[in-house]
Amino acid sequence: MDLDALTAARREEWARLDELGRTRRLTGPEVDELVTRYRAASADLADIKTSAGRTPQGDYVSILLARTRLRLTGVRENVLRQAPRFFLLQLPAALYRVRWTTLAVAVAFVVVATLIGLWISSDPRAVAALGARSELQNYADEQFVQYYRENPNAIFAGTVWTNNAWIAAQCVLFGVTGFWPLMVLMQNAVGVGSSAAVMIAFDRADVFFQFILPHGLLELTAIFVAGAAGLHIFWAWVAPGRRTRSAALAAGGRSLATVAVGLVFALGLSGLVEGFVTPSTLPWQVKIAIGAAALGVFLAYMLVLGRRAHRAGETGDVTEYEAGTPTLTSG
Repeated sequence: MDLDALTAARREEWARLDELGRTRRLTGPEVDELVTRYRAASADLADIKTSAGRTPQGDYVSILLARTRLRLTGVRENVLRQAPRFFLLQLPAALYRVRWTTLAVAVAFVVVATLIGLWISSDPRAVAALGARSELQNYADEQFVQYYRENPNAIFAGTVWTNNAWIAAQCVLFGVTGFWPLMVLMQNAVGVGSSAAVMIAFDRADVFFQFILPHGLLELTAIFVAGAAGLHIFWAWVAPGRRTRSAALAAGGRSLATVAVGLVFALGLSGLVEGFVTPSTLPWQVKIAIGAAALGVFLAYMLVLGRRAHRAGETGDVTEYEAGTPTLTSG
């Protein structure tokens, strides 16, 4: 094959392929022409590589073909352009999906923590089992409050943020196990109940609620949502419906892993409240009002915006282009 002759014969066709590949909007006939010229250029490239190996002409045609493939198959949308859809549709829809499970988890958590707190605080032997009386007295009088004030506000806020975000991520990502979210929630309920029991036993219940509620309203709600999302992923694997287990688990994991990302921001807000509001000298009524306002913002985002996204057909899952074409099932 004469490479120079082939180049001369195909120059105009390659130029036309280059032109079509650079055109932002194509008509139907132009798309057909683009496909036809793509196939012809592919055959030309195969001839060039077979007879002459790697050449400047072959590299040029390879670039044209690569650009055309991107034009025909599409490219991933810019992350900055995806952000509005994520925050206005995908995330609120995913949060809205787990609203009732979140409520059930919250009720169960409060019941367990309350029962543990009342049981331990009402039984001196149970209180004694938690430690020496002098140590518990010191915890109630000093250490409980000191925990929130012993570190600089910004450092403390960052520490609790990362810790809580990691706990929430575990609940979601390990939710497929079924037991992990329940274990995390139970551990936290026991911890909160035991702490409350000590404070109640030493007549410091008012201090407990004044320092727990400002940040705890949003912080615990976020953990409840994470646990609910993890349990939904587990249930998608247990009861896949007409889909295969792998398909149901993949869809559930994709849509509800969105929750783990979204909770990072919610827990960031609660971390700011815990780092700057909880240890402050503001009146306790003001601190709790700030915490309630933060929770209100989250619930409005979850329920109001989430309901709107749900009605628009959003589930929290990625688009079909991003996830791949779904497998069709009968029935």
